Amino acid sequence: MKRRSGFVIMTRLIGLVRPLTGFMLLAITMGLIGNLCATFITILGGYAVLNVLGFEVPLALGWIFAAVLIFALVRGVLRYAEQSCNHFIAFKLLAIIRDKVFQALRKLCPAKLEGRDRGDLISVITSDIELLEVFYAHTISPIAIAALFTVVMCLFIGSFHWTLGLLALCAYAVVGIVIPMIVSHLSGDAGMRFRTRSGELAGFVLDSLRGLDETLQYGRGEARLAEMNQRTDDLSGDEAQMKKTAGRNTAVTNTVILIFDLTMLFVSASLYQSGAVGFDGVLIPTIALFSSFGPAVALAALGSTLQSTFAAGNRVLDILDDTPAVEEVTGKAAVAFTGASVENVSFSYGGEEVLRDMSLTVPEGEIIGITGRSGSGKSTLLKLLMRFWDVQKGSVEVSGVPVRDINTANLRDMESFVTQETHLFHDSIKNNLRLAKLDATDGEIVAACKKASVHDFIMTLPQGYDTPVGELGDTLSGGERQRLGLARAFLHDAPLMLLDEPTSNLDSLNEAVILKSLREERESRTVVLVSHRASTMRIADRVISVESGRGKSITSFSSMSVRTPSL
Repeated sequence: MKRRSGFVIMTRLIGLVRPLTGFMLLAITMGLIGNLCATFITILGGYAVLNVLGFEVPLALGWIFAAVLIFALVRGVLRYAEQSCNHFIAFKLLAIIRDKVFQALRKLCPAKLEGRDRGDLISVITSDIELLEVFYAHTISPIAIAALFTVVMCLFIGSFHWTLGLLALCAYAVVGIVIPMIVSHLSGDAGMRFRTRSGELAGFVLDSLRGLDETLQYGRGEARLAEMNQRTDDLSGDEAQMKKTAGRNTAVTNTVILIFDLTMLFVSASLYQSGAVGFDGVLIPTIALFSSFGPAVALAALGSTLQSTFAAGNRVLDILDDTPAVEEVTGKAAVAFTGASVENVSFSYGGEEVLRDMSLTVPEGEIIGITGRSGSGKSTLLKLLMRFWDVQKGSVEVSGVPVRDINTANLRDMESFVTQETHLFHDSIKNNLRLAKLDATDGEIVAACKKASVHDFIMTLPQGYDTPVGELGDTLSGGERQRLGLARAFLHDAPLMLLDEPTSNLDSLNEAVILKSLREERESRTVVLVSHRASTMRIADRVISVESGRGKSITSFSSMSVRTPSL
């Protein structure tokens, strides 16, 4: 995780406000006028006291009371309007940020997201983004309001004597700038630690829910619960420390305000004794300072809360700033599928070589089988054909064109990829299948499911194709999920099918139906088939054994004997 300074994070987050600048200026204007109204209600009370004591004041007593009433009404209306405007900005920007984050995740997927804690990722796109509402609704405009408000009040108080104006400036600066900076420094990385642990806890809970069956089976429930409680206690400890810091911040702020109020009283009284100001120069500046710390106090409160906000912003920016493993390609001429090839390809994950000088030719209309022991690079080869990664050496081509020079959308249209684990969304079976072709007709869906030997099973369900699938497909068996994944591939109707262990969870009967469908599709479809099963490999025209990251032809389908491929 990249550590950014609070200033950098704030600058980046403020930059996102640009489309809503008009609303932000409106919120700042209403907030400034509203705070001035609140302060001048008290100041007008001071002028009323002077009027009663017989001092000459600019307004008659009746006009003072009328002004107080008007200011009170205006303050209430503007306060509501300011908060409404700020929250409109905040929620609009959260929608924009979520859209940007999901676009970034789409570009990073799957290469940059493999192995990443899903729970932590969920925490970023939910609670971390939600926490930015505090920044947009309660940080940007308060800072601008406090700055403008300080200028107005310093000029007003300074109109009695420049010394009093300078003292007021020092008071606002200490309360609104110095104290928040000190508190932020003393808080250290507490906010980042809290957000990180919160994400880790979310990941642990999600992992625990997914593995609940195994946890119960092996009697690890108590140990898992104990670890969850420990993580929760650690998180609670961080939160308690942050709240303690916020409490100290409030205490220090109130003490400093009292000190400056008393200082203003003593300084103005000294000026009165020296004849530099009249009695109004003592009463009004003191009352004005006493009643005008609201915007500065709002900034002081940010000293502790901004740590969590900046930590959340930093985690969001990590996603937005991350570079994808492969860049999306657009603007190229469309390519029609006429075959694929892998030439002298070498590929490594984090320095660990998986493929070395691998070569493979996939002619149009053939079924190519790939075998090999686990970890030999079979699945990686399919992902390189999908261009989830770019090769580090050699070339991967489709129709004689390097995949990095084919429009990404064009490449996805030409290829269907079925992985060992089929993900199903919490939706109906029909909608899960339509993921492969959004405008698919019911007839096309049924035809695809028959090819995948899953139609008869679906028709036994209470609602047929409208039957809801449980979260993560947990209401279905592994074989049923796998057949739905194959149905998606058939529905996508791509000329090149990349199948990674497509029959590993199937019985012999269902496997036979699916293999028959693949054989019947060979005139319009090319298949690259990864499997350990000898029965699956028997439909292949050519079988390649991937050993130590290299490919070696075993035999053609016509002469292949019934034997288990070398593991």
